[in-house]
Amino acid sequence: MNDSSWDAPSRTGYGEPWPTSGQGAASAGPVYEGHDVQETRPMPIVPDVPANGGDQDDDRGAARLSGPLFRDEVPREPGRTEPVPPATPVAQPSPTPVQPSPAPSPGRQKKSAGRNLGAAIGVGLGLGVVVVASLFIVKAVFVGVIALAVVVGLWELTSRLAERKQIKAPLIPLAAGGVAMIVAGYVRGAEGAWVAMALTALVVLLWRMFQPPEGYLRDVTAGVFATFYVPFLATFVALLLTADDGPRRVLLFLVLTVVSDTGAYAVGWRFGTHKLAPRISPGKTREGLLGAVSFAMVAGALLMQFMIDDGQWWQGLLLGLAVAGSATLGDLGESMIKRDLGIKDMGTLLPGHGGIMDRLDSLLPTAPVVWLLLVLFVGSG
Repeated sequence: MNDSSWDAPSRTGYGEPWPTSGQGAASAGPVYEGHDVQETRPMPIVPDVPANGGDQDDDRGAARLSGPLFRDEVPREPGRTEPVPPATPVAQPSPTPVQPSPAPSPGRQKKSAGRNLGAAIGVGLGLGVVVVASLFIVKAVFVGVIALAVVVGLWELTSRLAERKQIKAPLIPLAAGGVAMIVAGYVRGAEGAWVAMALTALVVLLWRMFQPPEGYLRDVTAGVFATFYVPFLATFVALLLTADDGPRRVLLFLVLTVVSDTGAYAVGWRFGTHKLAPRISPGKTREGLLGAVSFAMVAGALLMQFMIDDGQWWQGLLLGLAVAGSATLGDLGESMIKRDLGIKDMGTLLPGHGGIMDRLDSLLPTAPVVWLLLVLFVGSG
């Protein structure tokens, strides 16, 4: 039965005789038992449609002979001539309306810091005590602290590369070469650091030759990158230490980087609304960058004036501006690496901070910037 029959006039039977033209008698037509003739108006002519196509729907109840075809049709029991009264509908209990929970008031919402601030502050203070104590008591001890941080950072980086990308950068030559770079930079200066870096890269190439050739280029490329990214940039901290006022220069470098990060975090958390690089680090904002620049420039002016011999406040302003830029770029650079690896932190060694590399991200690229500007402003010492 075509769906257009639902728009025909209401009928109570489907077995009535159909009138023929010019005759009062009805022609023989299909009659279905159990239906009384109550109307003699003809059915509207419906064009034929294919059995399986067009508007026909064989699954509808109107196309089956087991039930009434129209809304006003009354069902009958077999053998009875009078209609069966319809069953009394059973009252259905009305559903209890669900009251929507009230939306939280905007005034009650609080920004989350995103990490355990208590643990982060405690770990930061502990690291600061270790650094300052080793820095001002025995310089060689601080060199050992740098070397230890480099080895742990290389271990975190190579481990994440192997886990997430199946890149097998050789850790043993990287760690040995990293320590050699730090010591050579402290003992022989920048030339010693460059030579140690070149030899480390060469050993990485040779070390990987004792394994199957599949993935060789990928692994050695990652190894050379790790050589430059972690130990070579950290060597500039050792170069800062070689000056006569080396401990104060290193402390200036550390304080400015921490102040820049703190200013970015505090201002961005409180006032940040415009994303700085949403595809790389969604949490960083332009307001946070302005906070980093402002905090670092003020701190740089004060520290250069009162901590560094022959330092001037205006030099500190430029130094603070450069530190804010390099620290931000370093943070974004490691965020890019972590996005590529699909991880949030490089490690879990430092509660509230992540791993060692999550703390070195802004320090590593800032070290050569501070070393170079201090050499230009006040000499190598």
